[in-house]
This record gives sequence, C-alpha cells and structure tokens, in this order.
Amino acid sequence: MAAALARVLDRAVRLSFPIRIRVFPAARFSQHTVARCLSTTPAKKAVETTTPMPEADGFPGVRTHQDLYEFSLREPDTFWGTLAKSRLQWFRSFDHVSDCDMSEGRIKWFLGGQLNVSVNTLDRHAQKTPDKAALIWERDEPGSEVRVTYRELLAMTCQLANTLKSHGVKKGDRVCIYMPNSPIAVAAMQACARIGAPHSVVFAGFSADALASRIQDANCETVITTDQAVRGGKVIELKKTVDAAVANCPMVKRVLVAQRTGQEVPMKHNLDFPLEEEMSSQSSECAPEIMDSEDPLFMLYTSGSTGKPKGILHTQAGYLLYATMTSKFAFDIREDDIFSCVADIGWITGHSYVVYGPLSNGATTVLFESIPTYPNPGRYWEMVERLKINQFYLAPTAVRLLLKFDESWVKKYDRSTLRKLGCVGEPLNVEAGDWYNNVVGEGRCDLVDTWWQTETGGIMITPRPSQPGAEILHGPMRPFFGIEPVLFNDEPGPEQGKELPGTEVSGALCVRKPWPGIARTIFGDHERYLDTYFRPYPGTYFSGDGAHRDHKGYYHITGRMDDVINISGHRIGTAEIEDAMDEHRDVAETAVIGTPHDVKGEVPYAFVILKEGVRRDEEDIAKELKDLVRKSIAAYAVPDTILITPGLPKTRSGKIMRRILRKISTDKEEELGDVSTLAEPSVVDAIVQSHKAYKQRTTS
Repeated sequence: MAAALARVLDRAVRLSFPIRIRVFPAARFSQHTVARCLSTTPAKKAVETTTPMPEADGFPGVRTHQDLYEFSLREPDTFWGTLAKSRLQWFRSFDHVSDCDMSEGRIKWFLGGQLNVSVNTLDRHAQKTPDKAALIWERDEPGSEVRVTYRELLAMTCQLANTLKSHGVKKGDRVCIYMPNSPIAVAAMQACARIGAPHSVVFAGFSADALASRIQDANCETVITTDQAVRGGKVIELKKTVDAAVANCPMVKRVLVAQRTGQEVPMKHNLDFPLEEEMSSQSSECAPEIMDSEDPLFMLYTSGSTGKPKGILHTQAGYLLYATMTSKFAFDIREDDIFSCVADIGWITGHSYVVYGPLSNGATTVLFESIPTYPNPGRYWEMVERLKINQFYLAPTAVRLLLKFDESWVKKYDRSTLRKLGCVGEPLNVEAGDWYNNVVGEGRCDLVDTWWQTETGGIMITPRPSQPGAEILHGPMRPFFGIEPVLFNDEPGPEQGKELPGTEVSGALCVRKPWPGIARTIFGDHERYLDTYFRPYPGTYFSGDGAHRDHKGYYHITGRMDDVINISGHRIGTAEIEDAMDEHRDVAETAVIGTPHDVKGEVPYAFVILKEGVRRDEEDIAKELKDLVRKSIAAYAVPDTILITPGLPKTRSGKIMRRILRKISTDKEEELGDVSTLAEPSVVDAIVQSHKAYKQRTTS
C-alpha cells in the first residue's frame, strides 16, 4: 500500500495537481480501496489578462480578460469586495461592499470598514522592504536625484504628522498644501492622511488670489509651503505668494514653511513656523488615526463652467483601492519597477499616479521637479536612462512640444528599460501618438493613452489591461474593470437625451455603474455635485466630455462639451477667466472660448467688449488683461488671443453663442450657418472682420 501511495503522490507532484487525502483507519479498508480514495483535481488555469490577478481565479466562469471585465459589471460587489480584502490592509473589515444609487448621487463603498491610507501606502511596505526606494526625487538639476526609502518616508511622515498635531491640527481639519514636487510635499500629504486631516493640495503655479479662494472655500487654518521653488532653472517665490494669499484669509492660524533653496524669506511672528525645525523635535513614530471608509481623504479644486472652482472630495477606502488597481493593471507595475509620472502633485494625476497608487503597490515612484526642456529637450530621456525607468506617464502637451525637436534628443539615450508609455489629460493626436510610440518607445512599448478626470479618481478608459497581445490603436479604447460607458444623444431635437446603442455613434460620455474611486461630493455644495454629474442624464454619471464608439466598440474622446478649456491637460472654466478680465475698469463684457493649439491642445481666446467712451490703445488694454489673468489665476490661463470687438453673438434671451465664436477663431466662418435668429446678426460679420484684421497684424 505504501508503494501505491508513493506512486500516486509522485504522479501528482509531477503534474502539479493539488491533492486531497482522506485518512481512515487502515484495518477497515483494503489496499485497492485506499488507492481509490486518493483523488487529484487539475488546477484552474490562471485568467488570461495582461497583468495577473490571482483573485480572479476564484471568480466562477472567468477564463479570459473579457470574462473578467463582464464579471466586474455583473457582480460588482463580489469583484470589488474581494479585491478590497486582498489588496488593502484593514483595522476592521467592512460589513457591506456598496450602497449606491446613481439616480440620487448616493455613493458609498466598504461600509463599516476602518483603515488608514498612510498605513497602506507606507507602513506595510516599510515593514516588508524598509530599504527599498519609495521616492526618487528628480530635482531640477539633472543628476542630482535623491532617493528616499520606505523607512525614511514613514519616519518623515510621522514627524510631520506629530508637528501638525502639536499645532492643534486634528481629524477633520482641512490643511492646504502649496508646494512643489518634493519628498517633504509627499510627506505632508501622507501626514494629513495619517491623522485624518483632509488635505487640499493647490498647484504651486497658482496666483495668490487663486490660492486665497481655495483656502477660503475649504476654511483651512493650516497652510504648508516652501520658501521657494526651483523649476527650469528659475526660482519661484512661493512664500511671497502665500503671504499675499493669507493676507486675505483671516481663518489661517499657522503657515509651516519648508526649505527648498534655504534663502531667507519673511517669517511673521506667531504665524510662520520653519517646518524642518519644528519636525526635528518630534518623534518618528505616530499612531495612525482609525478612519472609516467614507471619511474624507482629500479635496482637490477643479474648474467648472461657473466662475467658482469646485472642491472635489474623495474618501478613504474607495479612492485608495481604485488608485491601487488602476496603477497596477493599466501600467503592469511589477515589484522592482521604477514608475515615473511627471505630473505635479497639485493635480489629480499627481495624487493618484505619483503618490497614492504607486506607493500602495509598494513601487518606487519618481518625483519630477523640472520641465521637459531643461536644460535641453533630452531631459526626459536622459532621466529614463539614468534612473532605468520602466513606465513613463505624461501629458500630450509635452509630447507635442518635444516632437518639434530633432529625434537625436531622444535616440542618444538608452530607453531599453521602458515597457509602458502613458498619456493623460487630453486626447492624444495621431502625429504625437506615432512619435511617442515609434521614436520614444521604438515600437516595442505598450502605449497606454488614458481617459479619466479629477472626479473619477483614477483611470476609466485605457488600452490596458486587456487580453494578452490585444491590439492597441489610437485612443483610450477599453473601459477599465467595473466601468460601463454609455453614450447619449446630445443634439437638440426629439432624440436628445436618448441612449445611443451600437457602434459608430458619438455623444455625451456617461458611466452607468458606480465605481469605488468616484468623488463623493463637491465640498460645501452637494446640490452643485448633483446638478453637474447626475442630473443631466439621470441614472448615470455625466463626464462633460463627448466620445465616439467605433466599429470595434473602442472609445475615442472628442473633447469637452461644456464651457471648460483643457490647457496642457489642466482644466479651467471659461467663466473663471471671464470673471478675472471683467474686473478691468475698461471692460464691459468678455467671452472666452478654447481654440486648438499645436502644443497645448487648447488655449483661451478672449472676445472683449470695452465700455462706452474708452479711447485707450487696444494693445495696452490687452496686455493689462493678460497681466490680470496671470495675477488672478495663473500664467497657463492667460488668453493666447484677446480680440477687442464691438459686440458678441447673443440669442434674444441673452445667451452667448460660443459655437459661433469657436468657428470664427478657427477661420471657419463658412460654417457659421444661419445667424438671423441672433439678437444682432450684424455683430457676427464685425467679429469676423476684427479677427481677420488681428491675424493680419500679428502674422505680418
């Protein structure tokens, strides 16, 4: 009998079969009976998808990537609940996976669960791989990078968290962070997460007025900043900008100032505190706050179609899981990879794919402080060679900028470590996509052109993950797990608002089912949240973007449908620019639209009506308006063109027909159509003539 058992065991081991052995009293059964009781069961073949998902092997009927995607739609609670348990670390597991109703805008995930985001992104990796680099800080000067291990980043985070607590910052308090990409900025975000204080990171290129409006809206008592920033060889006076902003923010009780350059900056008594000095006296251990799944994690301001930026609020568990999964599966992040997303932490891309997503996966993430052309157009690719980067994620604006230079700036550097090339922020045009794929990636890397938004928390449509070897064409293509895009007819008429099934259709891009990463509200204005995202097409999330579904069922983004401009991947509401320009003493009314730009994707084009009796030089007024926008918002929002015009095309109800202005700005006046229904049809011809005269002046 022993020999028979040995033969069965040997065969099972050779065939890699799992074995079930039943043990019975030997005296009761014969050798033949015992042999019959030894059974072998073939192991289930792993699900076929570009990045392995071991959890999927337990999902019934799932064999291929398409099976897995359909299962994620059919059984979302099983899909996301399983991943939440296996991919996140909990103090207390959740009782219910989801409680969502898109028609009401009610979104709740992992109810009853308790966790801490900083524990998931730092502690668990510091325990397992303490000396692994968590961050590579690619400073402005190439070759001066700084590596920070998981152990070091955790200690820095805890010291900063204890510093915040020593100043009275507690769970639920909002903290404004106005800093360049740096390890101390990441530690500031993590410290806020550790003590349960939602952070509001403001892009360190925004003006004092824009910063002040965000501090005021969030009612932040604490601001964390640096003395200066360094970018592209230039010094930027961040502390001076903060001083100007805080002068209009009486709620601010403390400003913690980190050192980047070490230059002396004004420090106000009992308001400004040197951050490193404050941290030096603090312990490098800080017990994490136990957070409920739906407690706020951060808020991030994004422009809407009204003049007031909206504070998009994301919560703990759902956001973290979605950032974790999209990072892992869109980019196939592996254990020893160097992941580089060159976005600023002041944007959602920096939150999800510089900080939270890569760190949750235990990866090494690159913090890029500089610009793509400093000190020369080979900066990115020199960095890829030096740091041996595996994934590279940028905006189409950078691609369009760099393809104008000779290919030698790319080819002189070794890029053999690259496996994935990513794009985010706006549609990637064919010429730029081909250059990125063939010149940078040498035709051997997956080109992952992604579509998502601040509100979605993470990537929604992307060529990867997919079935292994599946084709990659131009555009985002495939929805991510759990995402069900739906298109609606947005053309005026009896069919407006109806769903567009099938292929070769274009319309308003919506999402039918909720997902964990979706924003939960607009801070302080839930009605605006409902009006913006859930009421335009009831029962779905409305993205504000248009899309085309081609004959293969792939998705292609066609651009914004509302009055929002996408400049170099940064969204800005036209109303916000208009509000700034309307403050000028000589301006009666403005209308801003987005017009195509070879490098930036879109740029603002402003049509300006002056007040009666103004006789000043128009060029002087235009210069003053540009300075006003730069001061009120940021340099990137400054209109590329300012056209002084006698009027604007309006309906009889007073609505500005921006469609007409877009046609004029792109020299398509032959496509204007019937303008006789306008309140003043003659104004259109006047604008056309002004536009032509402006072009002639500026090109001659």
